[in-house]
Amino acid sequence: MKNKPILITSVDIYRFSIPMEPFTIATGTLDHAQNVFIRVHTNAGLYGVGECSAFPMIVGETQDTCLAMAREFARLWKGQNALDIPARMQQLHSFTAGNTTIKSAFDMALYDIAAKHADQPLYKFLGGEPREVESDITIGIGKPADMAAKAVEFKNNGANILKVKLGKDAPEDVERIKQIRDAVGPGLKIRVDANQGWTFDDAVFALQAIGQYDIEFCEQPMRTWYDDKLPELMTLSPVKIMADESVYNHHDARKQIVSKSCHYINIKMAKSGGILEAKQIHDTAAAYDIPCMMGGMLESRIALSAKLHFVYASPNVKFYDMDTCMLGHLADPCIGGVTYDGYKLNISDKIGIGADADEEFLAGCERWVV
Repeated sequence: MKNKPILITSVDIYRFSIPMEPFTIATGTLDHAQNVFIRVHTNAGLYGVGECSAFPMIVGETQDTCLAMAREFARLWKGQNALDIPARMQQLHSFTAGNTTIKSAFDMALYDIAAKHADQPLYKFLGGEPREVESDITIGIGKPADMAAKAVEFKNNGANILKVKLGKDAPEDVERIKQIRDAVGPGLKIRVDANQGWTFDDAVFALQAIGQYDIEFCEQPMRTWYDDKLPELMTLSPVKIMADESVYNHHDARKQIVSKSCHYINIKMAKSGGILEAKQIHDTAAAYDIPCMMGGMLESRIALSAKLHFVYASPNVKFYDMDTCMLGHLADPCIGGVTYDGYKLNISDKIGIGADADEEFLAGCERWVV
């Protein structure tokens, strides 16, 4: 019975907008999370949940493009076997290039179904086990003094790892880091994310200047069209480099690693198109001894739960940028799922992803059924 196909019967698609305090990075400001939530129903009485968070200035998808593609994907999958995850994802890739954000929600729903069918929490289904996961907490771009005050506030709340958004103006970025390090002292880890905001010369200047402030690494210093300049930057920077937007899939990971363009790689479901490809990125990086980080966009605790399960099954994920729900979400539309103990993340042994959407929240969301 276990190997009998489970057929997809219908998909519920929701415009899953989560109000937020405004949050600024080098590429823009957002005042709500542009998310999509889906439920993939089957003839076995099981359904799987998936969520994605559109970040148009980075991945090029909006909530509306995700909703439009979700309806197309749902039509493709009707009557198909939910347990054959590689075949289902290949169907989507054959239908459209890119669109990795909405693909990730569909991938997530399949893994939820598969784990529920196996009567296991997702991390066990993926062959993992629980471990301590402590997230950083992110400081958006602002005036240096305001960012330093926010850093002190986070330190007083028990944060041990700060992630600082930079990339607007290289000399001011250096001042931002100087004031933050002066304010919090030597005890806290500081990592920075330029979100592709610097030119090559800016990156060299900023990274050499902030090197003295004990910076753990810098994510994505330049736009991806300067990827050919990364090997040179690696030789000039005292700060280690993490590839983010330069790595969407495991082929990108291989190219970045072989060309000596990064020390680390940031895995995000919205870039990889979900767990299936994220695992391949992880395994490619592990083969070269390049540690990874689990990152994200502005997902709720639903997708965050799937990410924690993935981390438990991915020993080469050594860094955790899993604070999205703490970044000013003004509503929590999730039932069950990840819990925070300070900045540490935990999840129960409920089968599947162990998280679902709050029906009351869904009642206020625009909905399509395919």
